[in-house]
Amino acid sequence: MKYPAIVPVPHTGKEHITDEKGNPVSSLLDFWRWAHSDLMGNAERGILAEYLVACALDIPRNVRGLWDRYDLITPEGITIEVKSSGYLQSWGQEHLSTISFGIAPTLGWDDKTNTYETESKRQTQVYVFCVHHHQEQETANPLDTSQWTFYVLPTKILNEKVGTQKHITLSSLRKLGAVPASFGELHRVIHEIKSKPPVERVV
Repeated sequence: MKYPAIVPVPHTGKEHITDEKGNPVSSLLDFWRWAHSDLMGNAERGILAEYLVACALDIPRNVRGLWDRYDLITPEGITIEVKSSGYLQSWGQEHLSTISFGIAPTLGWDDKTNTYETESKRQTQVYVFCVHHHQEQETANPLDTSQWTFYVLPTKILNEKVGTQKHITLSSLRKLGAVPASFGELHRVIHEIKSKPPVERVV
């Protein structure tokens, strides 16, 4: 391959942004502050949720992959898709948001052939649905893991019960038996569910 994939390496934030003469005009840390400080916005909060799950599961945290068919893989080999939602948003709201998540099957990327697969499917073994459950603007802090609840559900349950459905609400996930966990409980719950899937609730 003439242009193989460029493997990202961790930066420190001290690296300089330079002008055409090589003089420093800013730093990578300044860029990070400018670009990624809105942790209440859906995009950054979603990335943060992925990082929190990685921390809870002791997954090595070097550089986030963008093209992998799964978000995370545990040291034991469990592949995980992370989804996030929250009641509060960074924009003005008349009321709290309804909690829902995207669960559409996707075309997996094959890095060996540099192409997408032809069959849409859910790519991982387990889904972790991360809810920033805090509802008071004045004290909202997504960096505080006590403000999050994590719901765990095997992908097999989604495939069997909702087929190719693209979105699902929190109430529907609970009916399917998604198991809630705190940050500290997430590691245990993931491994228990992988060995013994939850039971669908009758409502």
